[in-house]
Amino acid sequence: MKKTIVGITMGDAAGIGPEVIIKALATPSIYEDCLPVVIGDAKILENSEFRIQNSEFRINVIKEVDEAKGEFGTIDCMDLANIDLAQLKIGQVQEISGKAAIEYIKKAVDLAKNNKIQAIATAPINKEAINKAGFHFAGHTDFLAYLTHRRQYAMMFVSHPLKVVLVSIHIPLYKAVRGLSKKKVFTTIKLTNQALKDYFGFKKPKIGVAGLNPHAGEAGLFGREEEKEITPAIKVAQRKGIDAVGPYPPDTIFCRGVKGEFDVVVAMYHDQGLIPLKLLAFDEAVNVTIGLPIIRTSPDHGTAFDIAGKNQANPQSMLEAIKLAAKMAKGKG
Repeated sequence: MKKTIVGITMGDAAGIGPEVIIKALATPSIYEDCLPVVIGDAKILENSEFRIQNSEFRINVIKEVDEAKGEFGTIDCMDLANIDLAQLKIGQVQEISGKAAIEYIKKAVDLAKNNKIQAIATAPINKEAINKAGFHFAGHTDFLAYLTHRRQYAMMFVSHPLKVVLVSIHIPLYKAVRGLSKKKVFTTIKLTNQALKDYFGFKKPKIGVAGLNPHAGEAGLFGREEEKEITPAIKVAQRKGIDAVGPYPPDTIFCRGVKGEFDVVVAMYHDQGLIPLKLLAFDEAVNVTIGLPIIRTSPDHGTAFDIAGKNQANPQSMLEAIKLAAKMAKGKG
């Protein structure tokens, strides 16, 4: 049976992306799950070897995906050769690495659109670096939606104890509150329901929806967003056959989710959902973009410039991202 091909974008070359990719691909089980192909710069991967203790591997530079060997001990790299090592400064924000990171993503999306790869796992990029390079996006999620021409999408975070989906993502908190609407909440619930069916094997997912305010508004005493926007969105979802319930107080809903009362929790804004998730599963959580026509996962951490080049990066989240991408492509995440 032909293996699922997962394209792994190298991310920002000045960060820990190359290191966590190499460490993840030093895990033999990865090659049982999929055929990983790194989309990046071969020179960086070769130069990263000094950061990895007790890691023996060779780089197989390829021009086409079907040239990949898919063998443990060999890292297949589609080499875009777009980094000048003499200019690269490890651990620093730079235009050169921001521009290169964007090029890796574009190439991966093109390969996925043409079914050359079945899923994408992205190593971290730096938002300041890509903006310096002239790409004014808040991060991977917005850029991927732009490349795939999708207006409705959301960030899902997957871990063993908890799954969380966000209504709003990388925007200031006051904008997340002011911009909350029935339409946004319902769209997020709908995308969540479909993703759990398509990729995670749920026939009728149970979706717990968090409130925005303390005590979910306490019948309007602490805010009326629940009454005006969130509850109406849940009712629309229910009328369409989606098993969504709430809104429940944000200080208890995640505990209920961990205990199995819900298959996923929809949170109203970035930190509301990610604080409990990272507390529970900081090293293993995976970011999944739902609503796209392609599969994309990512480790739930950033470029970590402070430890780049020091052989201190934990590859577990990158490892989980690659494995989840392969499982989603097989429809059994």
